[in-house]
Amino acid sequence: MYSAAVLDHFKNPRNAGDLDNATAVVEVSNPACGDILQLSARIENGRFVVVRFKTRGCTTAIACGSLLTELLRDKTLAEARQLSPEKISHALGGLPPATFHGAQLAVDALESLLSKLL
Repeated sequence: MYSAAVLDHFKNPRNAGDLDNATAVVEVSNPACGDILQLSARIENGRFVVVRFKTRGCTTAIACGSLLTELLRDKTLAEARQLSPEKISHALGGLPPATFHGAQLAVDALESLLSKLL
């Protein structure tokens, strides 16, 4: 059911945990399934230099949070705005409809973070 990329990010999450001295921290949830994603970032010179996440949720939500932190590293805020649930799904090998909500949760967190930064 899960792609190799989803399982890799789930078993070996990248950039998990809290971020001291974060420029912004947000938390979003999916009330339908109960997943919660906290995203924190440090921005310097208009670029993401450090991004961390914490997730309480399903395998896919954890994998999407992990991947999101990697995709944001060294990106400008404008470049970050180009990320979509479909791009996250594609990068994880294509999420089936039943688990696509993980990609949407990640983008919801990103949009919330960007709105706090701008």
